[in-house]
Parts: sequence; C-alpha cells; structure tokens
Amino acid sequence: MVKRVARLRAPADFGLAIQQARLARGLSQVELAQEIDSTQSTISAIESGQTTILVRRLLELASVTGIEFSATWEDDVDAPRD
Repeated sequence: MVKRVARLRAPADFGLAIQQARLARGLSQVELAQEIDSTQSTISAIESGQTTILVRRLLELASVTGIEFSATWEDDVDAPRD
C-alpha cells in the first residue's frame, strides 16, 4: 500500500488527483459516477479539467485566506469501498 499526496494549486490538479485516486481504487469512470449518483461524462469533465468554475473560485479563496488544499489516497485496489 502506497500513500499518495497531491497539492492542489490549479483546477487541473484537482481533476488529476481524482483520476489517480479512482484508478488506484480500481474504479472506472462509470463506477465512480454511480457511487456519487452522477454521470460518466461529469467524471470525465472533472478529470480533464473542463469543469472548473467552482474549483477556480475555491482556489482563489484559498489563496487569499492562506488555506492550502491537498488530496491524499492510497494505492490499494483491494480496499473496501464505502
């Protein structure tokens, strides 16, 4: 099991972290979408950085307030899903 950490400084960082964590869990975009009651196209848009308006605003708020966003996940495809 390998723990991964990514600092999120740009909207594309967020999408990449989601994609890497999804792959580490052995999930397809369809499976992840089903888990969150969304669509595969939404997951694709998030991972590719196309859906970024809210993420951009959050990163602007973080920059002004000094908050740092990071993502952590483990590369363990056998991990139980919630």
